Amino acid sequence: MSEWRRVHVDLGTHSYDIHIGHGIEAELEAFAETAGLSRKALLITDTNVGPLYGAHVRSVLESAGLDASYVEIKAGESAKCLAVAETLYTKAIEAGLDRKSPIFALGGGVVGDLAGFIAATYMRGVPFVQIPTSLLAQVDSSVGGKVAVNHVLGKNLIGSFYQPKAVFMDLAMLKTLPQREIYTGLGEIVKYGIICDAAFFGYLESNQKDVLALAPEAATHIIARSCEIKADVVAKDECESGLRRILNFGHTIAHAIEKETGYTRYNHGEAVAIGMIGAAHISRDMGLVPMEEVSRMRALIEALHLPTKAEGCTVDALYADIFHDKKTVNGKVAWILMEGIGRVACRNDVPEHTVRAAMQACL
Repeated sequence: MSEWRRVHVDLGTHSYDIHIGHGIEAELEAFAETAGLSRKALLITDTNVGPLYGAHVRSVLESAGLDASYVEIKAGESAKCLAVAETLYTKAIEAGLDRKSPIFALGGGVVGDLAGFIAATYMRGVPFVQIPTSLLAQVDSSVGGKVAVNHVLGKNLIGSFYQPKAVFMDLAMLKTLPQREIYTGLGEIVKYGIICDAAFFGYLESNQKDVLALAPEAATHIIARSCEIKADVVAKDECESGLRRILNFGHTIAHAIEKETGYTRYNHGEAVAIGMIGAAHISRDMGLVPMEEVSRMRALIEALHLPTKAEGCTVDALYADIFHDKKTVNGKVAWILMEGIGRVACRNDVPEHTVRAAMQACL
């Protein structure tokens, strides 16, 4: 059995703890009893996770004295939209939620982003608690306070920064993940090594078998270390005015790939893996990193069963899409580029022909 870990996200009055371990019932119940919450609560999950863990988590909340209304949304990215958000506002109103009523998100990134968007905007903000059930959500979307819904013209374009009151990660829930969902989470985990921790990247290289199997000690370490890295970056730049942009390494091309393939062909971590390859090619062409480092990154991505090339896209379409990216200002894309394993820099002077060549290398 792995050790219990707690990661603190230091944001002053918005600070909170991430609880990581096997079986988080006692921790969750203690939080619900002592956090000064109203009795009425809303538990949001989806049609994949709800049948597995919904009733159990609801019973834990009720044991803590909460009257938790329960709603399942349809699983998948298409649910992260304003139309579904409206149905959840209606559910919150009908359930009698007030300004101290907590909203709990039980599921992956879609559930967390959507439930967080509801929590941020219902009555101008109510307490929000994340219970991420996918590896990707545990190391990425559940930490840092980004909440959003999608628009037909782009992903996460309608949203806010809204921090949770707490995050609870039960690693036992990872046992029911399909293998592909483990791989997609590893895509984001590799990113953390590339952007600021060469030793962590080396750990992933040296422990591939345990990492792929999510062996208890390895799982606890890679999840906790990923959360520590993200928490440190977020604490220094909560609203993405500077440093926090490094967390978007690989994401500019990834978001374009997701859009061009209808958010169905590639999971987010898979798209990020391909996007990191593209960003690495740009880095090499800009003279920032030698080919040996690009090859090393590609080798780890391939060893973790992640794709390095995208199907169903064209360079012209991908290039057009990047100008809808949130990091694009006055027509200039802010690229996060490698300076080596563990070091990145932000550049907005990448020539069009370099971007197009990198995109072509990803197709």
